[in-house]
Amino acid sequence: MAAVAVLALTVSGCVTVHGERAVVPSATKAEAARALQEFVTAFNAADKSYDPALDADRVTGALGAVNQAGMKSRSVTYPDGNPRHTPLELTDVTYSIPKKAGWPRYFLADADPNRDRDGGPRDERWLLVFLRGGPTDIWKATYLNAVPLTKAPKLKRDGEGYVTMLPASTAKLAHRPDQLPKSYSSYMQSGTPPVFGDGEHSSQWRDDRRRTSNLPGISTQWIDQPLDTGDFAPLAFPTEDGGALVFFTIRTYERQTAAGGVKLPVHPDVKPLLTGEVKTSLTKERVSAQATLVPAAGGAGKAEILSRLVGLTTAKGA
Repeated sequence: MAAVAVLALTVSGCVTVHGERAVVPSATKAEAARALQEFVTAFNAADKSYDPALDADRVTGALGAVNQAGMKSRSVTYPDGNPRHTPLELTDVTYSIPKKAGWPRYFLADADPNRDRDGGPRDERWLLVFLRGGPTDIWKATYLNAVPLTKAPKLKRDGEGYVTMLPASTAKLAHRPDQLPKSYSSYMQSGTPPVFGDGEHSSQWRDDRRRTSNLPGISTQWIDQPLDTGDFAPLAFPTEDGGALVFFTIRTYERQTAAGGVKLPVHPDVKPLLTGEVKTSLTKERVSAQATLVPAAGGAGKAEILSRLVGLTTAKGA
C-alpha cells in the first residue's frame, strides 16, 4: 500500500493536513460509481479473453488473489478465451461511503448482478468493497461476496448518508473483527472457539471435510491460516442493529496423500497452477473471503457467515 502522504485540497474531499488526521468522506458518489464501472469494464475484458493482465490493476486482496489465479488457470484451459462469456452488469447500486481519516480508504457497493436469478432461489446482491491505498493509487476491488437478497444487511448511516467504519479492534461487537481470521482458522481445524453459528460456511463445511478426509486410497488433511494484514485486513461496516458486516480472509492448504499404487487425480483447472510432479501427494492452496454478520457486544450471539468466496491460488505436487 502507498505510504501516508499529504494531499492538496480537491473536489473529491481530500484535504491538506499533516498526518492525514482530518475525517473526510473516502470518495464522492460519482467517484465511487466511476470506480465500480471501471472495475466492471476491466473484469469483462479479462473474463472474455481469460487474460488476467486486463483486470490486474483493478483487483487486490482476497478478490485479487482468487481472480488472478482463476484467470491464469482458465487462460491455459481455454486459450481462445471464454466460450460462455456473458458481460457482467451491475444495477440498482447503493454506495456506502465511510468518513475516515488517513489512508487506506474504502467504500462498499451493494448491487444487483445479472448473474443471479431474480425472484428465484439464487436472488442475490453482490457486495463489493473497494480500496484505495494512497493519493496516487486507483480504486481496486478487494472483496466480492454474493449475499442472498433476504440476508442483505442494512448499514448504519449518519444524517448525511455516510457510514463510519469500526476499527478492527473495536470492543463494540461480540467478536473483534481482527480476531475473526484466527478464530475461523481455529474453528475449521477443531470446532473451537464457538464464535460462528451453524451453517453452510461453518458447520456444514466442517462436515464436508470429515466425509472426504478418508476415501479409498486417498487421505486428505487441511491447514487453515489467517490472512489479516495489508490489503487482506478485516473490515467492519456497522449495521443498523448495532452489529457489523465484517469482511475477512483466510488461507487454506488441502493436502491429499495417495496410498501405494493409487494415482491422485488432478483436475484440468489445477494443472496450470501446479508446480512439481504429483507422485504421492498434491497440496492445493486456496484463499477464502467471508462476509459475516457480527452482533453487538453484550449478548451471546454468534457470527453468521453470509457468504464465502473461495478460489484455488496455487498447487504443488510431490
